[in-house]
Amino acid sequence: MSDPLIIAVPSKGRPKEQVDAWLADCGLDLQAGGGARGYVASLKGAPGVQVRLLSAGDIAEALDLGDVHLGVTGEDLLRERSDVDNRILLLRPLGFARADLVVAVPKSWVDVDTMFDLEEVTHDYLARTGRRMRVATKYLAQTRAFFARHGIADYRITESGGATEGTPAAGVAELIVDITTTGATLEANGLKILGDGLILKSQFHLAASLRTAWAPHQLAAAEGVLRLIEARAAATASATLAWPTAQPGSEAVIGDLVKAGASRRPNGLLVGVNHIADAASRLTSAGLGPVTVSRPDFVFDIACDSFERLQSSLIFNICVKN
Repeated sequence: MSDPLIIAVPSKGRPKEQVDAWLADCGLDLQAGGGARGYVASLKGAPGVQVRLLSAGDIAEALDLGDVHLGVTGEDLLRERSDVDNRILLLRPLGFARADLVVAVPKSWVDVDTMFDLEEVTHDYLARTGRRMRVATKYLAQTRAFFARHGIADYRITESGGATEGTPAAGVAELIVDITTTGATLEANGLKILGDGLILKSQFHLAASLRTAWAPHQLAAAEGVLRLIEARAAATASATLAWPTAQPGSEAVIGDLVKAGASRRPNGLLVGVNHIADAASRLTSAGLGPVTVSRPDFVFDIACDSFERLQSSLIFNICVKN
Protein backbone atom coordinates (compact mmCIF):
# COMPACT_ATOMS: atom_id res chain seq x y z
CA MET A 1 0.00 0.00 0.00
CA SER A 2 1.27 3.48 -0.86
CA ASP A 3 2.42 5.70 1.96
CA PRO A 4 -0.47 7.95 3.00
CA LEU A 5 -0.66 11.71 3.14
CA ILE A 6 -0.03 12.48 6.83
CA ILE A 7 -1.92 15.29 8.55
CA ALA A 8 -1.19 16.22 12.19
CA VAL A 9 -3.90 17.73 14.39
CA PRO A 10 -4.08 18.51 18.14
CA SER A 11 -4.64 15.51 20.38
CA LYS A 12 -6.53 17.03 23.31
CA GLY A 13 -8.24 19.97 24.95
CA ARG A 14 -9.98 22.94 23.43
CA PRO A 15 -7.68 23.00 20.34
CA LYS A 16 -8.72 19.43 19.48
CA GLU A 17 -12.41 20.32 19.86
CA GLN A 18 -12.02 23.35 17.60
CA VAL A 19 -10.07 21.48 14.92
CA ASP A 20 -12.48 18.53 15.00
CA ALA A 21 -15.43 20.93 14.54
CA TRP A 22 -13.66 22.75 11.67
CA LEU A 23 -12.87 19.49 9.87
CA ALA A 24 -16.44 18.25 10.31
CA ASP A 25 -17.77 21.53 8.93
CA CYS A 26 -15.60 20.95 5.85
CA GLY A 27 -17.09 17.47 5.44
CA LEU A 28 -13.99 15.75 6.83
CA ASP A 29 -15.10 13.88 9.95
CA LEU A 30 -12.23 12.66 12.11
CA GLN A 31 -12.50 8.93 12.80
CA ALA A 32 -10.38 7.42 15.57
CA GLY A 33 -8.12 4.53 14.61
CA GLY A 34 -6.42 1.77 16.50
CA GLY A 35 -2.88 3.12 16.50
CA ALA A 36 -0.60 3.35 19.51
CA ARG A 37 -2.63 4.80 22.39
CA GLY A 38 -5.27 5.86 19.86
CA TYR A 39 -3.13 8.66 18.43
CA VAL A 40 -3.78 7.67 14.81
CA ALA A 41 -7.00 8.46 12.95
CA SER A 42 -8.47 8.91 9.47
CA LEU A 43 -10.69 11.40 7.70
CA LYS A 44 -14.03 10.23 6.37
CA GLY A 45 -14.26 11.17 2.71
CA ALA A 46 -10.48 11.55 2.28
CA PRO A 47 -8.93 8.27 1.07
CA GLY A 48 -5.18 7.92 1.32
CA VAL A 49 -4.96 10.20 4.37
CA GLN A 50 -3.63 9.30 7.81
CA VAL A 51 -4.18 11.65 10.76
CA ARG A 52 -1.75 11.83 13.67
CA LEU A 53 -2.88 13.34 16.95
CA LEU A 54 -0.04 15.28 18.58
CA SER A 55 0.45 18.24 20.90
CA ALA A 56 0.44 21.67 19.25
CA GLY A 57 4.18 22.04 19.87
CA ASP A 58 4.95 18.60 18.45
CA ILE A 59 2.94 19.43 15.32
CA ALA A 60 5.13 22.48 14.67
CA GLU A 61 8.24 20.34 15.14
CA ALA A 62 6.91 17.55 12.90
CA LEU A 63 6.21 20.04 10.11
CA ASP A 64 9.67 21.53 10.50
CA LEU A 65 11.40 18.14 10.41
CA GLY A 66 9.29 16.82 7.53
CA ASP A 67 7.68 14.04 9.57
CA VAL A 68 4.19 15.04 8.37
CA HIS A 69 2.85 16.66 5.21
CA LEU A 70 0.16 18.93 6.64
CA GLY A 71 -0.59 20.12 10.16
CA VAL A 72 -2.85 22.39 12.16
CA THR A 73 -1.22 24.41 14.95
CA GLY A 74 -0.60 27.92 16.23
CA GLU A 75 1.35 30.47 14.21
CA ASP A 76 3.21 31.46 17.40
CA LEU A 77 4.68 27.94 17.55
CA LEU A 78 5.48 27.82 13.86
CA ARG A 79 7.29 31.16 13.96
CA GLU A 80 9.66 29.76 16.58
CA ARG A 81 11.13 27.36 14.02
CA SER A 82 14.37 28.47 12.38
CA ASP A 83 14.12 29.64 8.76
CA VAL A 84 10.40 28.92 8.97
CA ASP A 85 9.40 30.47 5.63
CA ASN A 86 11.70 28.11 3.73
CA ARG A 87 10.65 25.04 5.71
CA ILE A 88 6.93 25.49 6.40
CA LEU A 89 4.20 27.02 4.22
CA LEU A 90 1.24 28.63 5.98
CA LEU A 91 -1.72 27.72 3.76
CA ARG A 92 -4.75 29.13 5.56
CA PRO A 93 -5.55 30.96 8.82
CA LEU A 94 -8.43 29.21 10.57
CA GLY A 95 -9.83 32.01 12.74
CA PHE A 96 -9.72 30.21 16.09
CA ALA A 97 -7.26 29.62 18.96
CA ARG A 98 -6.32 33.30 18.74
CA ALA A 99 -3.64 34.70 21.05
CA ASP A 100 -1.31 37.70 21.05
CA LEU A 101 2.42 37.34 21.68
CA VAL A 102 3.36 40.42 23.68
CA VAL A 103 6.03 42.14 25.75
CA ALA A 104 4.78 42.79 29.29
CA VAL A 105 6.45 44.64 32.18
CA PRO A 106 5.43 45.31 35.80
CA LYS A 107 2.69 47.93 36.16
CA SER A 108 4.89 49.58 38.79
CA TRP A 109 7.17 50.70 35.94
CA VAL A 110 5.07 53.82 35.45
CA ASP A 111 7.51 55.48 33.06
CA VAL A 112 7.86 52.45 30.77
CA ASP A 113 5.10 52.33 28.17
CA THR A 114 6.93 51.67 24.88
CA MET A 115 9.82 49.61 23.53
CA PHE A 116 11.86 52.84 23.36
CA ASP A 117 11.30 53.32 27.09
CA LEU A 118 12.32 49.70 27.65
CA GLU A 119 15.56 50.20 25.72
CA GLU A 120 16.50 53.09 27.99
CA VAL A 121 15.62 51.14 31.15
CA THR A 122 17.61 48.05 30.14
CA HIS A 123 20.64 50.24 29.39
CA ASP A 124 20.37 52.05 32.73
CA TYR A 125 19.86 48.77 34.58
CA LEU A 126 23.08 47.32 33.13
CA ALA A 127 25.04 50.47 33.99
CA ARG A 128 23.69 50.51 37.54
CA THR A 129 23.88 46.82 38.46
CA GLY A 130 26.39 45.34 36.02
CA ARG A 131 23.75 42.78 35.05
CA ARG A 132 21.45 42.52 32.07
CA MET A 133 17.69 42.50 32.59
CA ARG A 134 16.12 39.07 32.48
CA VAL A 135 13.29 38.37 30.03
CA ALA A 136 11.32 35.21 30.80
CA THR A 137 9.81 33.53 27.72
CA LYS A 138 9.21 30.33 25.82
CA TYR A 139 9.51 32.27 22.55
CA LEU A 140 13.26 32.73 22.20
CA ALA A 141 13.52 33.30 18.44
CA GLN A 142 10.69 35.82 18.18
CA THR A 143 11.83 37.69 21.30
CA ARG A 144 15.36 38.08 19.97
CA ALA A 145 14.15 39.22 16.55
CA PHE A 146 11.64 41.71 17.98
CA PHE A 147 14.07 43.18 20.49
CA ALA A 148 16.73 43.51 17.77
CA ARG A 149 14.28 45.44 15.56
CA HIS A 150 13.82 47.88 18.45
CA GLY A 151 17.54 48.19 19.13
CA ILE A 152 17.41 46.47 22.52
CA ALA A 153 20.55 44.51 23.33
CA ASP A 154 21.07 44.89 27.10
CA TYR A 155 19.01 41.89 28.22
CA ARG A 156 19.28 38.15 28.61
CA ILE A 157 16.63 35.49 28.14
CA THR A 158 15.51 33.23 30.96
CA GLU A 159 13.80 30.31 29.27
CA SER A 160 10.43 29.66 30.88
CA GLY A 161 9.01 26.19 31.20
CA GLY A 162 5.90 27.02 33.18
CA ALA A 163 3.76 29.98 34.20
CA THR A 164 5.75 32.76 32.55
CA GLU A 165 3.48 35.53 33.85
CA GLY A 166 4.46 34.73 37.43
CA THR A 167 8.23 35.04 36.96
CA PRO A 168 8.60 38.79 37.72
CA ALA A 169 6.71 38.46 41.01
CA ALA A 170 8.83 35.41 41.86
CA GLY A 171 12.03 37.36 41.22
CA VAL A 172 13.04 35.07 38.37
CA ALA A 173 12.84 37.80 35.68
CA GLU A 174 12.23 41.51 35.32
CA LEU A 175 9.82 41.28 32.36
CA ILE A 176 8.24 38.68 30.09
CA VAL A 177 7.32 37.81 26.52
CA ASP A 178 4.28 35.54 26.43
CA ILE A 179 0.95 34.88 24.74
CA THR A 180 -2.32 36.28 26.04
CA THR A 181 -5.93 36.10 24.93
CA THR A 182 -7.71 38.60 27.19
CA GLY A 183 -4.85 40.07 29.23
CA ALA A 184 -6.59 39.04 32.45
CA THR A 185 -3.77 36.75 33.63
CA LEU A 186 -1.19 39.46 33.02
CA GLU A 187 -3.36 41.93 34.92
CA ALA A 188 -3.72 39.50 37.83
CA ASN A 189 0.05 39.20 38.03
CA GLY A 190 0.64 42.96 38.06
CA LEU A 191 1.84 43.21 34.47
CA LYS A 192 1.00 45.55 31.59
CA ILE A 193 1.52 45.18 27.84
CA LEU A 194 3.74 47.81 26.25
CA GLY A 195 1.91 50.07 23.81
CA ASP A 196 3.99 48.85 20.87
CA GLY A 197 4.85 45.50 22.43
CA LEU A 198 2.68 43.31 20.18
CA ILE A 199 4.99 40.80 18.49
CA LEU A 200 2.44 38.58 16.75
CA LYS A 201 -1.33 38.18 16.48
CA SER A 202 -1.43 34.41 16.38
CA GLN A 203 -4.16 31.93 15.47
CA PHE A 204 -4.29 28.34 14.30
CA HIS A 205 -3.15 27.77 10.71
CA LEU A 206 -3.28 24.93 8.27
CA ALA A 207 0.36 24.53 7.26
CA ALA A 208 2.42 22.33 4.95
CA SER A 209 5.92 20.96 5.37
CA LEU A 210 8.38 21.86 2.64
CA ARG A 211 10.94 19.45 4.11
CA THR A 212 9.11 16.16 3.63
CA ALA A 213 9.12 14.06 0.49
CA TRP A 214 5.92 14.61 -1.47
CA ALA A 215 5.04 11.69 -3.75
CA PRO A 216 2.58 12.35 -6.62
CA HIS A 217 -0.21 10.37 -4.92
CA GLN A 218 0.31 12.34 -1.70
CA LEU A 219 0.05 15.62 -3.60
CA ALA A 220 -3.13 14.35 -5.24
CA ALA A 221 -4.59 13.50 -1.83
CA ALA A 222 -3.58 16.94 -0.53
CA GLU A 223 -5.28 18.61 -3.49
CA GLY A 224 -8.53 16.80 -2.70
CA VAL A 225 -8.42 17.91 0.93
CA LEU A 226 -7.43 21.49 0.13
CA ARG A 227 -10.10 21.88 -2.55
CA LEU A 228 -12.74 20.76 -0.07
CA ILE A 229 -11.45 23.17 2.60
CA GLU A 230 -11.33 26.10 0.17
CA ALA A 231 -14.78 25.28 -1.20
CA ARG A 232 -16.24 25.37 2.29
CA ALA A 233 -14.46 28.64 3.12
CA ALA A 234 -15.73 30.20 -0.12
CA ALA A 235 -19.28 29.06 0.65
CA THR A 236 -19.30 30.61 4.14
CA ALA A 237 -18.43 33.95 2.55
CA SER A 238 -20.90 33.72 -0.35
CA ALA A 239 -24.59 33.74 -1.21
CA THR A 240 -26.47 32.95 -4.41
CA LEU A 241 -28.99 35.49 -5.70
CA ALA A 242 -31.51 34.16 -8.21
CA TRP A 243 -34.57 35.49 -10.06
CA PRO A 244 -37.13 33.94 -12.45
CA THR A 245 -36.31 35.59 -15.79
CA ALA A 246 -34.14 38.36 -17.17
CA GLN A 247 -35.74 41.68 -18.07
CA PRO A 248 -34.84 44.04 -20.94
CA GLY A 249 -32.14 46.48 -19.82
CA SER A 250 -31.08 44.45 -16.79
CA GLU A 251 -27.86 43.18 -18.35
CA ALA A 252 -26.04 46.42 -17.57
CA VAL A 253 -26.77 46.12 -13.85
CA ILE A 254 -25.73 42.46 -13.83
CA GLY A 255 -22.54 43.39 -15.68
CA ASP A 256 -21.74 46.11 -13.13
CA LEU A 257 -22.17 43.63 -10.28
CA VAL A 258 -19.87 41.15 -12.01
CA LYS A 259 -17.26 43.89 -12.44
CA ALA A 260 -17.59 44.61 -8.70
CA GLY A 261 -16.71 40.99 -7.84
CA ALA A 262 -19.90 38.93 -8.25
CA SER A 263 -19.74 35.68 -10.22
CA ARG A 264 -22.35 34.92 -12.85
CA ARG A 265 -24.51 31.81 -12.43
CA PRO A 266 -27.34 30.49 -14.66
CA ASN A 267 -30.11 33.01 -13.97
CA GLY A 268 -28.28 34.27 -10.92
CA LEU A 269 -25.18 35.66 -9.24
CA LEU A 270 -22.81 34.52 -6.52
CA VAL A 271 -21.96 37.48 -4.27
CA GLY A 272 -20.14 38.08 -1.02
CA VAL A 273 -22.34 37.90 2.07
CA ASN A 274 -21.59 41.54 2.88
CA HIS A 275 -23.00 42.63 -0.49
CA ILE A 276 -26.32 40.77 -0.47
CA ALA A 277 -28.53 43.75 0.36
CA ASP A 278 -26.85 46.11 -2.12
CA ALA A 279 -26.86 43.56 -4.97
CA ALA A 280 -30.51 42.60 -4.36
CA SER A 281 -31.54 46.26 -4.30
CA ARG A 282 -29.80 46.99 -7.58
CA LEU A 283 -31.30 43.92 -9.23
CA THR A 284 -34.87 44.67 -8.14
CA SER A 285 -34.46 48.32 -9.17
CA ALA A 286 -33.59 47.03 -12.64
CA GLY A 287 -36.84 45.08 -12.76
CA LEU A 288 -35.48 41.67 -11.78
CA GLY A 289 -37.40 39.79 -9.16
CA PRO A 290 -38.43 38.42 -6.94
CA VAL A 291 -34.76 37.92 -5.93
CA THR A 292 -34.22 34.93 -3.69
CA VAL A 293 -31.11 34.35 -1.59
CA SER A 294 -29.64 30.96 -0.73
CA ARG A 295 -26.43 29.94 1.01
CA PRO A 296 -24.36 27.21 -0.67
CA ASP A 297 -22.65 24.48 1.34
CA PHE A 298 -19.57 24.43 -0.90
CA VAL A 299 -18.29 26.59 -3.76
CA PHE A 300 -15.70 24.74 -5.83
CA ASP A 301 -13.66 27.00 -8.07
CA ILE A 302 -11.49 25.95 -11.01
CA ALA A 303 -8.38 27.23 -9.26
CA CYS A 304 -7.31 26.18 -5.76
CA ASP A 305 -5.07 28.89 -4.36
CA SER A 306 -3.66 26.93 -1.41
CA PHE A 307 -2.76 23.92 -3.54
CA GLU A 308 -1.20 26.09 -6.25
CA ARG A 309 0.94 27.84 -3.62
CA LEU A 310 2.01 24.47 -2.22
CA GLN A 311 3.02 23.22 -5.66
CA SER A 312 4.94 26.41 -6.42
CA SER A 313 6.78 26.31 -3.08
CA LEU A 314 7.77 22.68 -3.53
CA ILE A 315 9.06 23.34 -7.05
CA PHE A 316 10.99 26.40 -5.83
CA ASN A 317 12.61 24.40 -3.02
CA ILE A 318 13.64 21.64 -5.42
CA CYS A 319 15.20 24.23 -7.77
CA VAL A 320 17.09 25.89 -4.89
CA LYS A 321 18.44 22.54 -3.63
CA ASN A 322 19.63 21.61 -7.12
